[in-house]
This record gives sequence, C-alpha cells and structure tokens, in this order.
Amino acid sequence: MAGTNSIVLRGVTKEYKRDSFRIPVLVDLDLSVAEGEYLALMGPSGSGKTTLLNLIAGLDRPTTGSVVVQGQEIGSMSESEVTRWRADHVGFIFQLYNLIPVLSAFENVELPLLLKSLSKRSRRDRVMTALKVVGLAGREDHYPRQLSGGQEQRVAIARAIVTDPYLIVADEPTGDLDRNSAGEILELLELLNVEFQKTIVMVTHDPLAAQRARRLLHLDKGKLVDDVVKEAGSMSVAS
Repeated sequence: MAGTNSIVLRGVTKEYKRDSFRIPVLVDLDLSVAEGEYLALMGPSGSGKTTLLNLIAGLDRPTTGSVVVQGQEIGSMSESEVTRWRADHVGFIFQLYNLIPVLSAFENVELPLLLKSLSKRSRRDRVMTALKVVGLAGREDHYPRQLSGGQEQRVAIARAIVTDPYLIVADEPTGDLDRNSAGEILELLELLNVEFQKTIVMVTHDPLAAQRARRLLHLDKGKLVDDVVKEAGSMSVAS
C-alpha cells in the first residue's frame, strides 16, 4: 500500500531554449507521489510526459520550482551528487532495452554493480537473484540475440532492480513488444510494485498498460489535466 509522499514537485516549470525563443514543456506543475505508488503518465506527444519522468529521475532539472525525492532536493545537487543518487536509488527501464549485444544476460545485469564496492560473489548473488525475480533463471549465459524481445526486456528490468532501487522509472516499457510479451512485462511490473514495494512511475501510450497502474495522470501542454486513482477495483478522480 502506498505510504507517505516521497516524491514532491512544487511549482515546476521546464523550458527549453531554441535560438531566442523559450519553449515551455511543463508549466507550474504540482505533484506528489506516495512511497510504493504505481503511477502511469499519459498524454499526447509533446505534453511533457517524458520530461516529467526525467525530472523525477534526476536526468534533468527544472527551470523553476523544486523536485524533492525522499527529502532530497534534486535540483540543488551537483552533477556528481545526482549521478551517485541515481545509481543508488533509481532503476531505469526503456522501450528499446538498451542491452549491450556482446555481453551475456548476466553481464548486462551486472553492469550497475560494477560501480559499487562489492565482492565478485556478492555481485553474482545479486545478479542471479534479479534474474530469478524476472523469470530468467538459467538464461544468464544467453546473449541478447538469443533472447526474444520480451526476454530482453526482462533482462533490462533485472538490470534496473539489481541495485535494489527505491524508484523505478519506465519509459514506454511495452512499446516494442507484442501483446502477449507486453502482458508478461506488465505482470512483472505489478509484482515489483505489490510484492517488493517498489515505487514505479511509467510513461505509456498504451491504455492496457495504464490500466495496470494504481494511479493515472494525464498531461496536456505541460499541465496536469486529470489525476485518477484506482481503489478497490474502481477509478476515481483524485481531489
């Protein structure tokens, strides 16, 4: 069950400069995400979904306003500080997997751990546990070319969770998959949320993916236009 608010955005505006023009992407946005929540972000192209995801994950900084995650103001961190923070607290899942083709599934999942002071045995234990969680025990020696798209995404999810992050951010995690594989990935994300209490923020264009989330946020032209919370099998508009 979701707990206290641990991601808080207040008055967030994000603008990009193009020549002498300022292009607003997010406009004075307020948002709170509870610990353990599963949030889906939807909206038309250019609505600001991915920008919002990147701000929450510390991949970008707001032009104005504050982004606070677990009590830490992301915008006030130095580049080296925010890089360490992401490595410790955020797991990333992308549409196109971003696996390294010359590395095995084990080696791809192990990559985030190479930045940490862990023994070889500790790294192996963590990698094998992550692969087991995503249903790929016994496939650790397979290379991406030997796996299906759904299995590649499972490897990517194992890589995202191997450091035991607080937050998982997913950008169109089912966008490159067939319906059956997409369903399996969505079940896995739900498992991570329910059984492992991971906070998940997901950008998606897929209504079926959005239905799996506990909360659905709609953006349009950089503004929050609809915020729907699912409770006891129904969807209700959040106040």
